[in-house]
Amino acid sequence: MTAPSFRSKDIPMHFDLLQSISLAGHPDTPNDDRVGCGDALAWVIDGATDLGEAGLLGARGGAAWLAMEANSGFASAGDGSIDSICKGVFARVARRFDAQRTRDPVADWELPLGAFLIARVGAATIEYGWLGDCVGLLRRGEKVVWVGPQAGKDQESAWAARFVGQGLGEKERPEPILQSLRQSRSRSGKHLLGVDPTAAAHLDKAVIPCAPGDELLLMTDGFAALIEGYAALTPEAMMAALSVEGLAGLGKQLREIEAADAACTRYPRFKQSDDATAIWLRVAA
Repeated sequence: MTAPSFRSKDIPMHFDLLQSISLAGHPDTPNDDRVGCGDALAWVIDGATDLGEAGLLGARGGAAWLAMEANSGFASAGDGSIDSICKGVFARVARRFDAQRTRDPVADWELPLGAFLIARVGAATIEYGWLGDCVGLLRRGEKVVWVGPQAGKDQESAWAARFVGQGLGEKERPEPILQSLRQSRSRSGKHLLGVDPTAAAHLDKAVIPCAPGDELLLMTDGFAALIEGYAALTPEAMMAALSVEGLAGLGKQLREIEAADAACTRYPRFKQSDDATAIWLRVAA
């Protein structure tokens, strides 16, 4: 008789990487997103678009610098809780900023900021942590669970709608739009990834049960626009399409929608195409 096989609930699971993608919003502009995964930790990072010329951190823009530093921090993080991992990454970013900045910022709007979402798989659950507007989807069978904030993109669309016909989508932003963005960032009051290590104490979190075979999709808001800003897909339809078209097919659909609305009038937004990043993983024993 063959002994029955079983899996202890105390044995951690791991992530199998299926695909990842990161599309720059414009070929002439550096991509301010980053994505990565290890055995049990996966992440996406979205650096907030710079609102001035590079210089605070040398020739590299602040958004790309922040995403690079945070990516390195998550990649080198040891085992630990979501809270401890994020605390360490935030502290690293703050130290590196103090060591590398070339001058004082012109104003608060020049300080590098970003959004992120990380996922840590354990024995029977995935622990998530995020700040900002990156989102995730977890599929088990026919059920799809949303992870992350729900409403941020609608607020940005309503704000951008005030500038329809005034240069939305132009690579060089008109002065009224640039000043509006700077004012908003200076007074935002939101807790995000940045050079303030105390922001890690405001981490949003969720813990969701998982099992081998479950699939996970983590996205920056530029990729999640297919669901949120453009309403081209439901979460369930996105996961179904993912199995057929892969991330490349979804990325093609995203850019086609944006190219057809280059003036940003049907879908008000502050640039024709945002950086768009996603990672597709499967939970494995």
